[in-house]
Amino acid sequence: MPLTSRREFLAQLAGAAGAAGLTALGAPLLAAQPRSYTNPVYAGSMPDPGVLLHQGVYYAFGTTGKDRKSDGRIFTLLRSRNLFDWEELGGALTPPSTDARYEYWAPEPAFDGGKFYLYYAQGGIEEEKFAVRVAVADRPEGPYVDTGTPLVDCTGNRFTIDPHPYRDTDGTWYLFYARNYPNTEGGFHPGTGLAADRLVGMTKLAGECRTILRARYPWTLYEAHRRMNVYDATFDWHTIEAPYVRRHGGKYYLFYSGSNWQTPNYGVDYAVADHVLGPYTGQGQSARVLRGSPGGARGPGHHAIVTGPDGRDWVLYHAWNKEMTVRQLCVDPLRWTPDGPRCTPTVAPQKVTK
Repeated sequence: MPLTSRREFLAQLAGAAGAAGLTALGAPLLAAQPRSYTNPVYAGSMPDPGVLLHQGVYYAFGTTGKDRKSDGRIFTLLRSRNLFDWEELGGALTPPSTDARYEYWAPEPAFDGGKFYLYYAQGGIEEEKFAVRVAVADRPEGPYVDTGTPLVDCTGNRFTIDPHPYRDTDGTWYLFYARNYPNTEGGFHPGTGLAADRLVGMTKLAGECRTILRARYPWTLYEAHRRMNVYDATFDWHTIEAPYVRRHGGKYYLFYSGSNWQTPNYGVDYAVADHVLGPYTGQGQSARVLRGSPGGARGPGHHAIVTGPDGRDWVLYHAWNKEMTVRQLCVDPLRWTPDGPRCTPTVAPQKVTK
């Protein structure tokens, strides 16, 4: 899980520097930041970036689907000291199955008790069947090894994706994730919504899952008249997914991506709560945090938020290239405004201010 405060970040940075003075990259921890950057900061395929900050070094993990890296592992793994220059490290996870039909989505890292954890979704062989899993490693670079047991939603939902581990202020860990809701109870749209459960020992769910947020507004439409044989029904299917929790000003902000990831309409919005499990209110009628624009970013979303070397919050997200053939890694600062969190996706060179 990324660090959530400037104090934690600076303490970690100072501790790492005092212990070794070098990062795993073999370069000084306090190397100067570039004066400017241009998105994408990594032009290769990097969908659904999950990011971990550990001892002053950033590690980013990206979806690979059915593909393996050259080392036979899944999930693209990158490393950086400044969020702008990224080094390729190969794959992060030894696949838990030899069946090449499986797809692997949305890796999210966490660190606890001296171990590194990688949460992700596996599925794709049966219609609408994906399960959340977790793998463990002794180093942030891995290789991560699956624990062998899926983290099963307590309702038995067949489609659970986009896991996001979050540690609350009392040290309790929770797992937020997306799952299907093929009903309109409460006036919500049928589609993918957000749920959460408490983690037990990082590798097991407590079985206390609850609905956190459902699709409410038209902008989150994934596909109209979508036929889903698994439910023997046709829906105007809406999607909110990719949950990400950040505590700010004593409030919990639940960020999420909405609409169809395959289109330029994809974007990021948020809701707010006083407690980590909600109730979350105030979701927007548009993607208020991160949205594309003509001639600008295309379909920005599925993001992570980390504290940068400058002490500010930064958003790492994917966006499509001009040809809409690959999702690339981008980064821009998060602004906490009186109207809520905002991030403007950029494609032109940007100055790095301190």
